[in-house]
Amino acid sequence: MQQQILQVKENVKLTDSIYRMVLVGDMSAIKNSGEFVNLEIPGYFLRRPISVCDFNANELTLIYKVVGKGTEVMSGAVAGDSYDVLLGLGNGYDTTVSGSHALLLGGGVGVPPLYNLCRRLISEGKKVTVVLGFNTANEIFYENEFNALGADVRVTTVDGSYGIKGFVTDAIADIDYTYFYTCGPEPMLKAVYRATKTSGQFSFESRMGCGFGACMGCSCKTNFGNKRICKDGPVFVKEEILW
Repeated sequence: MQQQILQVKENVKLTDSIYRMVLVGDMSAIKNSGEFVNLEIPGYFLRRPISVCDFNANELTLIYKVVGKGTEVMSGAVAGDSYDVLLGLGNGYDTTVSGSHALLLGGGVGVPPLYNLCRRLISEGKKVTVVLGFNTANEIFYENEFNALGADVRVTTVDGSYGIKGFVTDAIADIDYTYFYTCGPEPMLKAVYRATKTSGQFSFESRMGCGFGACMGCSCKTNFGNKRICKDGPVFVKEEILW
């Protein structure tokens, strides 16, 4: 973990409530797809944990949804603003167990951490199928970006206004995948758990205090005892999840 002051390069609106923020600085503490960062929002006591969408040595891309006062403040950030950020948090995804064909399942704001994972899997020579789930057409983001990486992309909408009508689990029956990775709201994760035929990795979201395992505020029960989502997760394998 490192603490850095990062500068905003851009902060653009993708949908009515979804924004993409690019920060610049030293990103050497970020090692893996699926990690998260913890941002200090001016005027607020607790930092905001946000999944890493993409990163390189000098840039960090975050995609976030405006859901409260803290993220509303973030939505007003402009180029040149600075944030105090804790970097390199969480365990991230393990691609060594993916086999030859990885299935990525993302719902809503669970989509962003799958982007760098998709890039990494493709760079390793794996075939990747991505299923992105949204409520309606005007909430869709990053379909084109996943396509540009070379993935086979499917989009589902609950109301049927775009792509396949239904949920991400309604789009996977014909896919011959060897392993899966997923991130999204808990009801979606439970449905994915029941519908998938292989082992896989789940990224969980949780309210957090410190973000690095000290406060125990995000502890959860697993098949192997209590674990902290921020430190032992946010990624857990299917076999250790206890609903």
